[in-house]
Amino acid sequence: MAVERLLKDEATEEKGERARMASFVGAMAIADLVKTTLGPKGMDKILQSTGRGRSVTVTNDGATILKSLHIDNAAAKVLVEISKVQDDEVGDGTTSVVVLAGELLREAEKLTNAKIHPMTIIAGYRLAAECARNALLQKVLDNKDDPEKFKSDLMNIAMTTLSSKILSQDKEHFAKLAVDAVLRLKGSTNLEAIQIIKKAGGSLVDSFLDEGFILDKKIGIGQPKRIENAKILVANTAMDTDKVKIYGARVRVDSMSKVAEIEGAEKEKMREKVQKIIAHGINCFINRQLIYNFPEELFADAGILAIEHADFEGIERLALVTGGEIASTFDNPESVKLGHCKRIEEIMIGEDRLIHFSGVEMGQACTIVLRGASQHVLDEAERSLHDALCVLSQTVNDSRVLLGGGWPEMVMAKEVDELARRTPGKKSLAIEAFSRALLAIPTIIADNAGLDSAELISKLRAEHHHQEKSNAGIDVISGSVGDMEKLGISESFKVKQAVLLSATEAAEMILRVDQIITCAPRKREDRM
Repeated sequence: MAVERLLKDEATEEKGERARMASFVGAMAIADLVKTTLGPKGMDKILQSTGRGRSVTVTNDGATILKSLHIDNAAAKVLVEISKVQDDEVGDGTTSVVVLAGELLREAEKLTNAKIHPMTIIAGYRLAAECARNALLQKVLDNKDDPEKFKSDLMNIAMTTLSSKILSQDKEHFAKLAVDAVLRLKGSTNLEAIQIIKKAGGSLVDSFLDEGFILDKKIGIGQPKRIENAKILVANTAMDTDKVKIYGARVRVDSMSKVAEIEGAEKEKMREKVQKIIAHGINCFINRQLIYNFPEELFADAGILAIEHADFEGIERLALVTGGEIASTFDNPESVKLGHCKRIEEIMIGEDRLIHFSGVEMGQACTIVLRGASQHVLDEAERSLHDALCVLSQTVNDSRVLLGGGWPEMVMAKEVDELARRTPGKKSLAIEAFSRALLAIPTIIADNAGLDSAELISKLRAEHHHQEKSNAGIDVISGSVGDMEKLGISESFKVKQAVLLSATEAAEMILRVDQIITCAPRKREDRM
């Protein structure tokens, strides 16, 4: 009699070689998908959803592309995950991390085919990653004591980050916006204080940085258009009860005058509430919910600016920036924290009117107003700017800087190669493979720019082996090997380190797999 099957009928399992193959193939496919977006000449992808509205996204942000894919392959999901973490952790390098992990697996596949045990490969990769990190640590520049130099480092990093994005044409303009915004934060990585408002119309160059806070609302009718020394109460409360609303409430009355009495009572309640709010001694009331005509009238009489329906993100930020807190009850004014700012006025951006709060409590707050041809351009511009802001705020904290343009990879590869020569045993093969995987990044940058990558990389390698301290990297604009320091191409050390370590760990995780078990789908019972 045959042995009973262990798994349920429709569950599948793949063992050993086949499982490993499936993982490698999936991971490499994902890496190939995003690798064309790498570097200053990388291309973008259009993501089209099949859902309602068939929304279209044009982007070259690795994390955004991978988040939008529906993937069945388990190993591919691991790579998507690391790109997400890279995005949350340091904000940039989302494509590089996936490409590096994919290349490590491509090398590992060759080694497993040569009958080298995965654990040996993992041990080799571990050593190599450690060695690569130390190589970078020896070469970092740190200018945090010299504000002028540090600012130019920040500008270079911002321009390098933006050069592979849609903003590359106006990268100086946007790098300046991003650097100014981040320097205002004075070292906090809280990007909440930088608000980005997108207004279609105009061109990207019309974007500007505004000190203070802009709320995307109009000022109501009959309200004061301008307030000096504002005291702001930010609230989330219902201000729409001055009429009887009949929602399953049953009121039996024998004449219309009784209904009027109830309405009157409601009105009185509203008036009391408004008086409680006014008692806080404020001249601006901002509410997340609706404000009906009656309370609005009362506020206008008291000379208080009332703003309704401020979107939640806006209102949370406003409370943060003006130093207030969101209130929902008004019985004891002493416990409510009011927000303050020097003045509130209405401004025009393009066709729209917005409310501008200037001189806010939290000096580091500012608003970046993006203008652009269409919504898609704006969305992508916002993603690009977000990457730049993240990298900058990380660099302000950890001011170590590296040169860019494939230079760090060359430095790492050189050291890792030397380690491989010193290491006895089969591990050395894995270490060598690691250095080949590192070289893949400059190779891809060159390929994406349509250059002859084989020749460029061998030139680069010769440069780096020839001199002790070489600044050689790929200059995609002139299509040759260039001096990265002169060209001002820099990257943040923190981002590079995150890429290196995450990619190695992800590759290791996928390498450890020797069996894939897929559960049987749950059957639907016929409910007849």
